Amino acid sequence: MRQLLNNRYRLLWLLCLLSGVLLAYIASAQEQDERRSALVMTIDGSISPASSDYFQRGLEIADEQNVALVILQLDTPGGLDSSMRDMISAMLASKVPIAVYVSPAGARAASAGTYLLLASHVAAMAPSTHLGSATPVQLGGGGLPGVEEDDPEQSEPSDQTEEQSSGDGQQGELQGQGQGEAPQESGDGKRRGETAMERKVLEDAVAYIRSLAERHGRNAEWAERAVRDAVNLTAREALEQNVADVVASDVEDLLTQIDGREVVMTGGSETLQTADLTIERFDPDWRTELLSIIADPNIAYFLMIIGLYGLIFELINPGALVPGTIGAICLLLALFAFQVLPVNYAGLALVLLGLGLIVGEALMPSFGILGIGGIVAFVVGSIILMDDRNMAVSIPLIAGVALVASGLLLWVMLRFMGLRKRPPRTGEEEMIGATAIALEDFDHQGHVRLRGERWNARSGETVRKDQRLKVMAIDGLTVEVAPIDSEASTS
Repeated sequence: MRQLLNNRYRLLWLLCLLSGVLLAYIASAQEQDERRSALVMTIDGSISPASSDYFQRGLEIADEQNVALVILQLDTPGGLDSSMRDMISAMLASKVPIAVYVSPAGARAASAGTYLLLASHVAAMAPSTHLGSATPVQLGGGGLPGVEEDDPEQSEPSDQTEEQSSGDGQQGELQGQGQGEAPQESGDGKRRGETAMERKVLEDAVAYIRSLAERHGRNAEWAERAVRDAVNLTAREALEQNVADVVASDVEDLLTQIDGREVVMTGGSETLQTADLTIERFDPDWRTELLSIIADPNIAYFLMIIGLYGLIFELINPGALVPGTIGAICLLLALFAFQVLPVNYAGLALVLLGLGLIVGEALMPSFGILGIGGIVAFVVGSIILMDDRNMAVSIPLIAGVALVASGLLLWVMLRFMGLRKRPPRTGEEEMIGATAIALEDFDHQGHVRLRGERWNARSGETVRKDQRLKVMAIDGLTVEVAPIDSEASTS
């Protein structure tokens, strides 16, 4: 009997073990099925806060859907350093392998695109594409900070992006200068690359791009040259020099070629299984398109100004509706843009204070004290509105808005000065000089009709009934009058 019970217990234990193995196999199979897709995103244009927001949302979707691979189809001339670094940080921390694929034919991964390509787990390029030109320069051109400009005929203003110097937060663009170009001398005899600021920017960029290349076993020496000398490579040259991993004609060809490739992830190495992946696309949506337009600091700033003025006019003239509606929409769009921009809240507070003081001058005249203070606060706040000096609001735009505010302030002051010179139209002061009619004969005190009302009157001369009198002063309910004929003869 005991032997029979032991056999039953063993059989039950074996069934439980087999059930556990079967459940684990089913769960693993389901997980593998979930990961049998590749999510494809597309960035065509400059790297901006909108691009960074779109890319990071795509990675969140990929993580939620547990896809096997993320493919970023890239064609960019460069972009903002802060947005590029946010994308790279998200890329390095991603649990899903990411392939940056420079496509279609004729596309480029210039400047910031070069950093993104080298940071990816798989660096792929389509035929007839290129990468490079990663030299830091100031936004809008002009060379590196503290460095004399090159000859305009020798510069290439097209391929530009930004790079940030460590320590001081200075940012710049990345500008192609041609391969093998020797350092040039500035006006003071110093060679390019020898000033302290230029070295800071260059060395930070070099260390950053080398670390990205070395992480994935790519050509760090060429990556350094891309920063120092702004060199470029075609897709085929990049493959030969171990800068790119794959040259693929399309996404399907890319998935076929990288099947079985080992990539470096945060938690260690991982082997890609991409042969039979289905392709899912996450294209830029309305949010990305809207952000790409309004995330420009100048547009966001202008929307904020229109929004604030619209609300102010609505408060001054309740029921107008149009200014309030337009103002509310513009202000909400500006706040939507500010969430992805490096806004300095002290600058924003100064802008709001300045506008409030300018409006205060219109409502409570202070002979220009509030208005001038408001314009100063407004201009200073506008200049420091963005923490990133390369995303600062355009000085001409600030000057234009300040001039409009100054013009409005000047008009208000001149208006009030003109009103002070005009004769009073209400109150006791308005009645001085008015004409009254005597209701009776009197020598010193009597009654007159003034503006249809009966008033007590006092006069230093004899007054006849129905005589026209001029009001000289008012004392309570008594008016001091003088005969008009007497005044005329005296004058």
